[in-house]
Amino acid sequence: MRKKKLAGIFMSLMVAAGVMAGCNSSSTGGEEDKGGTIKIGANLELSGGVASYGQSIKEGIDLALEEINKEGIDGKKLKLVPFDNKSEAPEAINGATKLISQDKVVAIIGAATSGNTKAQIEIAQSSSVPLLTPTGTADDVTVKGGKLNDFVFRTCFIDPFQGTVAANFASKDLNAKSAAIFIDSASDYSKGLAASFKELFEKKGGKIVKEEAYVAKDTDFHAQLTNIKGEQPDFIFVPGYYEEVGLIVKQARELGIDVPMMGADGWDSPKLIELAGKDALNNTFITNHYSSGDSDTKVQDFVKAFKAKYKDKSPDAFNALGYDSAYFIADAIKRAGSGDSKKIQKALAETDGLELVTGKMKLDKNHNPIKSAVILEYKDGEQTFKTKVSPE
Repeated sequence: MRKKKLAGIFMSLMVAAGVMAGCNSSSTGGEEDKGGTIKIGANLELSGGVASYGQSIKEGIDLALEEINKEGIDGKKLKLVPFDNKSEAPEAINGATKLISQDKVVAIIGAATSGNTKAQIEIAQSSSVPLLTPTGTADDVTVKGGKLNDFVFRTCFIDPFQGTVAANFASKDLNAKSAAIFIDSASDYSKGLAASFKELFEKKGGKIVKEEAYVAKDTDFHAQLTNIKGEQPDFIFVPGYYEEVGLIVKQARELGIDVPMMGADGWDSPKLIELAGKDALNNTFITNHYSSGDSDTKVQDFVKAFKAKYKDKSPDAFNALGYDSAYFIADAIKRAGSGDSKKIQKALAETDGLELVTGKMKLDKNHNPIKSAVILEYKDGEQTFKTKVSPE
């Protein structure tokens, strides 16, 4: 199994190297075809461990393109070319390679996770094709070693902001004086959130009494939870993805741990409720990008359109960020007046004040949106809007 995985990574790198070598020798980036269709790639987790994220993002993109193509952009239609990266970084590399070299897309939306997005960065940079992650929140997605990845963008806010919001909420709203942190030690997303939470929580006078870790695909968390229970924290921060978090919450409640637990957008999936159970999720909270309970007109128009297309299904944050990502790129293509990838990149970087479902889009110098976050509470299996927090 390990040999097979290594072989897959090797093949992916070889294919990617071939593409980048080709890209270095010529002008790069896709353009609209002769028929007036502009192709956009979607490199998403449509199967595998976090398939729920990718599938939700694609639903949002599909709805947005359906709306945009009613009028088109300067007489042209946007066409989505999807690729299933199977929730694995080597497949994300393969996806970026195929979408750029074979399908000639002008930009790529994806991946859902920070790790699978970062796997594509070198290819996007070398090919001069914009890469836009709807939900990759790690701070080193757009900047690496102090250098901007100028063809990489995101629609979501970054991890340090989510961790800061969670620390403020725990200390101010929940009056927590002590906290435990339980992370996925193999996940940049989980580690980044934990670091920003810990920094601010301690700065505010709180004490971290226990730090425990697991890795993705683990299913038994009793040992770590027992250790946490022994320290009697007021609050537990669990910045992970829904597949493990659902079991962690369930097993914590079974062990008699009833203190508030909190995570971030990685919890946001209907699967979480199936895994944890409605009762176990009571007294848990998440930071997120959007709430369908927000009374803002743009949010409610989106909810209405989404329910009409998807049989009354209520849209989650991944649906909303997928939808916004498509409009983000469409707006850039319109302002660029072209399907040329380099002109689209320039227009994306200059975005300022674009009204989207998840907030007004303005980018900082590192291509990170400056926007609000919401805090949601689970009550009997339902997410309820608690408050909206603006950047300080």
